[in-house]
Amino acid sequence: QVQLVESGGGEVQAGGSLRLSCAASGIIFSINPMGWYRQAPGKQRELVGRSTSRGRTTYTDYADSVKGRFTISRDNAKNTVYLQMNSLKPEDTAVYYCNVMVNGMNYWGNGTLVTVSS
Repeated sequence: QVQLVESGGGEVQAGGSLRLSCAASGIIFSINPMGWYRQAPGKQRELVGRSTSRGRTTYTDYADSVKGRFTISRDNAKNTVYLQMNSLKPEDTAVYYCNVMVNGMNYWGNGTLVTVSS
């Protein structure tokens, strides 16, 4: 069984920063890709960004709404993915979910709330 533990959510003022982390534990042979989604109140869940390793190269793609402000990084030795969020806006308020493919199976974190006040 694989478990995902998210941390780092909270409340911040507009223009501030937060860093989310998501650590996977269990029997892990492969973990790829690793990414983040979010769901704002009354809206559908949307992709924030995703990190995919192919050989020695890691590719990261982002939603247009967060490009230049959010950065996804990963520590493969720790089976952990991070989401650094800078220049936060009130419209970034949402529950953020990590999403990882582990051993060919898709897993979701429980979600962590990020609230950005104006």
